[in-house]
Amino acid sequence: MFNRQEEAEEHREQRMSKSKITDRLTIGSWIQIGHPAVVDIMASAGFDWLTVDLEHSAITIQEAEELIRIIELKGVVPLVRLSSNNAEQIKRVMDSGAHGIIVPMVNSTEDARKAISAAKYPPVGTRSFGLARAQGYGTKFSEYLNWEKESAIVVVQIEHIDAVNNLESIFSVPGLDGYFVGPYDLSGSLGIPGEFEHPEYIQTMAEIKRIADKKKIPGGLHLVEPDPDKLVQSINEGHRFIAYGMDTRILDTGCRLGLNSIKKLMA
Repeated sequence: MFNRQEEAEEHREQRMSKSKITDRLTIGSWIQIGHPAVVDIMASAGFDWLTVDLEHSAITIQEAEELIRIIELKGVVPLVRLSSNNAEQIKRVMDSGAHGIIVPMVNSTEDARKAISAAKYPPVGTRSFGLARAQGYGTKFSEYLNWEKESAIVVVQIEHIDAVNNLESIFSVPGLDGYFVGPYDLSGSLGIPGEFEHPEYIQTMAEIKRIADKKKIPGGLHLVEPDPDKLVQSINEGHRFIAYGMDTRILDTGCRLGLNSIKKLMA
């Protein structure tokens, strides 16, 4: 038992020492099924990071902490997508051991500043100090404090035309590490929900990429459907922080791919 604890601590130290995942090309995915086995499988598959989704799932904070623990023990970066830009939830998921947050519907500089402030300790932000899992229940407080200053990750979701219109100012907020495009909500705000080949959507995506490159804010998009060809295309387009599918879509597409092949043979 002692050896397993030592191994877990070694994994944690290795993870804490790595550079930010937004500083290089990384591929992650989304977790919506709150079962440890699902996360264990996903974390063993080779992803650089995994995001526990609290916005569009029934996962609780307690379940999220357990999923974060499993992800971290596998040497993968654990992130949490919030249900909203809520300071109390940010504090709780960070105290649970999340290495960073993904904040939905950031449409203004005020939204971005609010999220960053809630994730950072004073004097940079307003996050209150606690002695929870992230801080080793008090035994690693100083180490965590030093890590948080340099390595805690704040990513905003650009998923509304209002955000695009304010993008230069949003991407100028200090402490922002990256962005994600929320394709469905963004297309919905344009009045073309789910029409990802529509010229207006393509033009909007190009504008986001242009401003991000200008401001040197790393980012990418969520390829909701796990399509390897689109993943390669996204990398060739210069995206460096990419979510590839999610547990539910990977499960669904994997099942359908096999069954459709069988049905064609039977026909």
